[in-house]
Amino acid sequence: MDQKKTAVRFSSTPEQEAELKAAIAELKDQPGALMPIMQKAQDIYGYLPVEVQTMISDETGIPLEKIYGVATFYAQFALEPKGKYQISVCLGTACYVKGAQLVLDELEKQLGIKTGQCTPDGKFSLDACRCIGACGLAPVIMINGEVYGRLVPADIAGILSKY
Repeated sequence: MDQKKTAVRFSSTPEQEAELKAAIAELKDQPGALMPIMQKAQDIYGYLPVEVQTMISDETGIPLEKIYGVATFYAQFALEPKGKYQISVCLGTACYVKGAQLVLDELEKQLGIKTGQCTPDGKFSLDACRCIGACGLAPVIMINGEVYGRLVPADIAGILSKY
């Protein structure tokens, strides 16, 4: 695999660890506790790196493989950190046929990351989605909820410079 991995390093404060351990202690004996524990962990850390999954496993006795399986099955969980500015490129039909892939390629080139990754400085993360409901503006991207439409690759540098 030639893909460059995110250079953002996992870090945890004693307060975050204490908060997670308290949440696990409160929830672990309830039926179906894994999902709420993982949701709380993601609220605390912003994503679920292997270090956090390992803490959950150690505290609950649930095998790490099961936790990883849940984390990768449900779209609500992120294994990579999200940037301060979260960019989502619509790859739905209308956007795709009007050039969304070229826009995504340009974003990857300008940011130096692939879809699903975060820039090393933690400023931008890049994801693709199926439809954001702005088909009349195709192709579109959304940055922290702000929609940019009728895009061509040449528009990307100017948009990123605002952030």
